[in-house]
Amino acid sequence: MTAAVRLSASSLRGHRRRFAGTFLAVMLGVAFLAGTLVMGDTLRASFDTMFGNATSGTDAVVRSAATITTPDDSQGTRKPVDAGLVDTIEKTGHVAAAAPEIQGAGQLLGKNGKPIGGQGPPTLAGNWIDDSELNAYRLAEGRAPSGPGEVVVNRGAAKTGDLEVGDTTTLRTPDPVRVKIVGLATFGGEDGMAQTTFTGMTRADAEKYLTPKPGEASAIRVRAGPGVSQQELVDALTPVLPKGVEAITGEASATESTDNISGQFLSVFTTFLLVFSGVALLVATFSIHNTFAIVVAQRTRENALLRALGASRRQVTVSTLVEASAVAFIASAAGLAGGIGVAAGLQALFPAIGFPFPEGDLVISALSMLLPLAVGVMVCLGSALLPALRAGRTAPLAALRETAVDHSGASRRRAVVGSGLALVAVGFALTGVLVSPSIWLAATGAVLALVSFVVLGPVASSRAVRVLGGPLDRLRGVTGGLARRNALRSPKRTAATASALMIGVAVVSLFTVFGASLKATMDQTVNRSFAGDVAVSTPGFGAGGSGLSPKLAPALARLPEVETAVGLGKGAAEVDGEGRALTVTDPKPFAESFDLGDVDGSPGALGDRGIAITRSEAEKQDLKVGSRTELAFADGKKETFTVRAVFGRSELAGDYVITREAWAPHRMQDSDTLVSVTFKDGVSTAEGKAAVAATARDFGNPDVQTRSGYAETSASGIDMMLTLVYALLALAVLIALLGIANTLTLAVHERTRELGLLRAVGQTRAQLRAMVRWESVLVAAFGTAGRLALGGFLGWVLVKASDSTTESAFAFAVPPAQLVVVALVGLAAGALAGLRPARRAARLDVLRAIATE
Repeated sequence: MTAAVRLSASSLRGHRRRFAGTFLAVMLGVAFLAGTLVMGDTLRASFDTMFGNATSGTDAVVRSAATITTPDDSQGTRKPVDAGLVDTIEKTGHVAAAAPEIQGAGQLLGKNGKPIGGQGPPTLAGNWIDDSELNAYRLAEGRAPSGPGEVVVNRGAAKTGDLEVGDTTTLRTPDPVRVKIVGLATFGGEDGMAQTTFTGMTRADAEKYLTPKPGEASAIRVRAGPGVSQQELVDALTPVLPKGVEAITGEASATESTDNISGQFLSVFTTFLLVFSGVALLVATFSIHNTFAIVVAQRTRENALLRALGASRRQVTVSTLVEASAVAFIASAAGLAGGIGVAAGLQALFPAIGFPFPEGDLVISALSMLLPLAVGVMVCLGSALLPALRAGRTAPLAALRETAVDHSGASRRRAVVGSGLALVAVGFALTGVLVSPSIWLAATGAVLALVSFVVLGPVASSRAVRVLGGPLDRLRGVTGGLARRNALRSPKRTAATASALMIGVAVVSLFTVFGASLKATMDQTVNRSFAGDVAVSTPGFGAGGSGLSPKLAPALARLPEVETAVGLGKGAAEVDGEGRALTVTDPKPFAESFDLGDVDGSPGALGDRGIAITRSEAEKQDLKVGSRTELAFADGKKETFTVRAVFGRSELAGDYVITREAWAPHRMQDSDTLVSVTFKDGVSTAEGKAAVAATARDFGNPDVQTRSGYAETSASGIDMMLTLVYALLALAVLIALLGIANTLTLAVHERTRELGLLRAVGQTRAQLRAMVRWESVLVAAFGTAGRLALGGFLGWVLVKASDSTTESAFAFAVPPAQLVVVALVGLAAGALAGLRPARRAARLDVLRAIATE
């Protein structure tokens, strides 16, 4: 064993350059994984600290006990509490102070007239609490609001909107309110609560604009007297509170806020990054395996001589694994240091691009260090295991052979196994998306398809390189022909090298196809369901924004150019014990402006006790036209509704539709999410849009868009997602490039004598460089071409699986222009990867190269 270790150390010292690509691949993968974990821990700790500091003076929160959550609103809707409870609470022992907290949606317009925020984080408004210990915000400039129209805004929102103390602007509540900024505030020492914006008003203004009626509050904040713990305060408050109202500790409230604002987002965000860390490490696996496979092949005679001198199979295998272990530990350790740098870079990057995560020192936990280290070592050792076993099986007589021939491209067994796996993969995928809809079956098919591509790689590479390299014989003459033959020399090596690029290109293609399909689906949905000429809408994605004023649709309906204008509001209620989102609208113009598919009953005649539901929900609830069902609202009241209509489509209409009259007694802060406007005959789109925009300016200047513009805006979040995906996949492509470059570098070393002979018989340095570069391009072309097909297939599976498991109809679309760009980037990557090996090959000394053993 000691001899094997000494042999490995000697080999590593003598052939350091051979493992450079492996070292970088492991280091980059581990760095990305470690950086993701460190950043997640840092952000969680920063949010905990920020909320802890902001709510340190609140010892208890009194609020409604019940909440209604819907599939698209995990935080839920709570019933307001009676603000008069403040007097009762203050008379309770152990209480030092209490203050009502009124909170709702409110979006500020910046100096340029455009809304601040709204593409994700909430835009909040509420009353400014005078008790500084109960107020989560602290005045940084100016003073507190004291009169009508005066507000304090968080400093981050003011910076974004280029606003200062003394400026006048508009606040959408959603009704537009002219406000004057009299102060700027911070939250927990930061300019704001992440990107959330806050506008603080007087209590009278908050009750006027954010609640359905005066005397209600979202919650009541309570401060304990001296020496009273938070739990003692809650225990004292509980007996005096009315039924349906609860008290929780300030610490519990801060934890909930952290979970609501940061917990879910951070979980999704970190998981998203971890997935791409996995992709990067998977790509690294192919590069590492290929490096050790080439090194073992190059040392066949050396290992055979060791066997002939008495070395056992185990010693040769252990020697190779010791080399892999040394590379793994050193590269993983370097990756940990790089991961800390990645986390620090991301922490500085997000505020620079307008996403101000809370500041704080990096949190480096044992798990965030040990897990990437273990993963890096396991990936490296696992990738080197098969080459190590192959090295141990080297026969002593192999020392007499000059070279080993790779017959994997003609392997009938590999072709049969790979083809069988491909058929099974297609069978699983088709079953999961067409026969028996199942995400798991479709995912199994996708994974098997990837495995089958890897197995078939050497067989396919021989044929693909012949086809792809055919034009080189005519275009580049002897140089092109040599490049093609070199790529054909070792099909297994070519396939393994291309497989690293395959993963990156396949995932890029997958997301490109899926993104294009989502856009096509949105366009299809709008064209099929939206019958209006223009749409007045809130942001197409994200939780922000205050919505549209319910007064906007009636104002637009009075315009001489407009035939109908109908707004879609939103509400929530429990149906059969489950939270459901409600669409609140005027039923007659609603039925005229939206295509509801096949309709039973009359959606235009709902009244104040009628409801329209989709056919799928009617089947779930065993309802039909004329049936009665009970809705439980957030205010604790229950009402019985009669099903007046059952309709087929729900993409824009929602699953449950009630009238504004039915919603009015239970509403909180009323708003619309969309207003559909249809013009009278003879009114052009440009003329009608101008009239609508002029009226909409008085309601906070929301966007007015044509049908195509509305569809494009609704899908705008997809482009942002794809940009982030491409940026993250750049790491995987970089690792793949390192793999190609390392393979070519080792191949140049392996073919030193051959290259020297080519130079001796007249090949110029330029021709030699071109030969190596074109070999790299052929490898990249094989990896790119096949993997575009794989990515397209996986994209189709993902779209169809999503279509089969949801009620919305997904459209499959293949974007040729984007895929051509992906293909060109793959080819350019191959050319780039071949530059350094080509230069190194051209610098070889001819006589020394010929004399090389």
